[in-house]
Amino acid sequence: MLPAQDLALLRKTLGRDLTDVETACFENLWSEHCSYRSTKPLLRTLPTEGSEVLLGPGDDAAIVRFSDTCALAIGMESHNHPSYVDPYDGAATGVGGIVRDVLSMGARPIALMDPLYFGPLDSEKNRYLVEHIVAGIGGYGNCIGVPVVRGELVFDPSYAGNPLVNVVCVGIVDPDRYITARVKRPGSHLVLIGSSTGRDGLGGASFASRDLSEDAEAADRPSVQVGDPYTEKLLIDAILAMAKTGKVLSCRDLGAAGLAGASSEMASSFGAVIHADRVHLRETGMGPREIMLAESQERMLVEVAPEDVTLMGAIAEKYDLRWSDIGEVIDEPRYIVKFHGKTVADLPIDLLVGGAPLCAWEKRPYSAEKPFSRPTAPIKDLALAVLAHPDIAGKDWVYEQYDRDVQLRSVSLRHDAAVLRLEDKALVLSCGCNPRHIFLKPFEGTANAVVENASNLACLGADPLCIVDCLNFASPEHPETNWHLEQCVLGLGDAARKMAVPIVGGNVSLYNESDEFGTRIKPTPSLGMVGRGEVRAWATPAAGDLLALIGTTLPDYGGSVLDALTGCNGPAPAMADPAVVAVVRGLVREGRVTAATDLSRGGLLAALAKVAPCADVALAGDPLEELFSETYGRFLVAVSDESALAGVEHRVLGRVGGDALTLRLRDEAVVIAPEELDTALTSTTRTMRY
Repeated sequence: MLPAQDLALLRKTLGRDLTDVETACFENLWSEHCSYRSTKPLLRTLPTEGSEVLLGPGDDAAIVRFSDTCALAIGMESHNHPSYVDPYDGAATGVGGIVRDVLSMGARPIALMDPLYFGPLDSEKNRYLVEHIVAGIGGYGNCIGVPVVRGELVFDPSYAGNPLVNVVCVGIVDPDRYITARVKRPGSHLVLIGSSTGRDGLGGASFASRDLSEDAEAADRPSVQVGDPYTEKLLIDAILAMAKTGKVLSCRDLGAAGLAGASSEMASSFGAVIHADRVHLRETGMGPREIMLAESQERMLVEVAPEDVTLMGAIAEKYDLRWSDIGEVIDEPRYIVKFHGKTVADLPIDLLVGGAPLCAWEKRPYSAEKPFSRPTAPIKDLALAVLAHPDIAGKDWVYEQYDRDVQLRSVSLRHDAAVLRLEDKALVLSCGCNPRHIFLKPFEGTANAVVENASNLACLGADPLCIVDCLNFASPEHPETNWHLEQCVLGLGDAARKMAVPIVGGNVSLYNESDEFGTRIKPTPSLGMVGRGEVRAWATPAAGDLLALIGTTLPDYGGSVLDALTGCNGPAPAMADPAVVAVVRGLVREGRVTAATDLSRGGLLAALAKVAPCADVALAGDPLEELFSETYGRFLVAVSDESALAGVEHRVLGRVGGDALTLRLRDEAVVIAPEELDTALTSTTRTMRY
């Protein structure tokens, strides 16, 4: 429903009542999901420009130069509410939507990343959501031939009842031939290509702008789109063929708010007339409101000159796709919808697109950090519990559902970041954030998410090119949530400026909370970062290599995996100095280290289990701090000789080798045998499979 104050404002501005179609257009295009009415001023504070940025925020995807002959199209979106109501289709159509965003730029999609956030796995409902969301992502991505090369899985009680499904897509395009989503000239035609329009997804944009109620699964299921990846694959090929002709003036995906959203945003610099009765339909008896607002998937809108309409139609038919010539660009700032000759909507286009009044919610700072309470369990028990936590344990049960090598670009998909071969360079990708840290210190936690992703790239010698974000929060009407939101955006901008990495696009997803479970998600500004470097795979250290720690360890337990397991509390990490990232990047590039990984979730213990599951290390400090602290800006590196670290502040911990992970602590020696390590690291796999 359109809020009463918005309806009153529109009646006053227009001097009349609204038609049914007009009301539906404003209900969706003025929704939080489409208009960013709670966040627009904050988002303008982010750094968006850089030497390689060809097109920044505001289009379906950003364009960033990778080389003289290749540019990246990159975007990030959420599909949170639909994935709770219908996990398979919600997640699948989230993949389809972000792929079409990249496709609309004339780019070929080549890679996906999927940061996912769920409630605890001891709940049957959460296990069901995980299983079907992962299956939806894998099923859709595999069918369209775009590999999921990177992801993140976080489990926390705050996501019970409201999982987060964020997806990044990267595509490639000639830097001189990308397409934008803004119409170019009056008189051109708007051609709809792809699936027939049905009633699925009606009200999807407004549905995504409210919290989930107890009866969400039944009441909101009609708001969830149903995807068809086989049609999407045909659509990818058809749009790329159209783009190759050089005759597509602009292109836009039909996503939130359906045809009304795509056509009005596309034509906002001029104006448009849309003939709703010309749209090819899947169902009979559909009225103009349903036709304009349905969010049926696998549809694209292209602008072409009148004489090129037939050519586009012929290409569509070659790929067995339906098409309709459904509108014209006009040189008058009006958005007009006709149905069988009758005008059912006639609006100032700048009022519909971009005219939503901003919301100014109250902000209330808070402090959630509590004093540290030392766990009393034996160190080995704590270590095995941390390694078995689903945030740390192996993710093969997810990855094995994805075809990660399709398109034959994958070089290395293990551990810190994904490496794809692109021309003669490496495209390196990372994603995610740590919501538990961010909940305790929103500014610092979000800044550290930038540092953490850049650290993942540094471990493979790559420089960051750009960031995309998905800002997931509960309702901004809660003063604490609104303060979270402000602090996170400011922290994101601060770190991006310090590291000179532009933020080129993203998405805001609010009202992520559940009446059914009584939960609000922790602030989750999930990031996607891409970088460029030389082609190299993640390396395993050799037996006999020295293990060294770069960076300073502090007693940062708050928000750690140890805290999640024991409730030990303690301070969350302060913002890391990003200078150490450049140091490690240089070591990797110069070949001075045989392996490198940054320390993040699970601290040094998790890094050792990943890099050197058989090693002998000596830790003289507080065992809890040494093993479980999650201070950022630290790296575990392996070297054949300590002289390789000359000039770099470091601490040698021990050597790779032996038949177990031996931790020589100040008061005891803890030995974790390979079978114990394997049991811990496969715990989540067993939970999900059995």
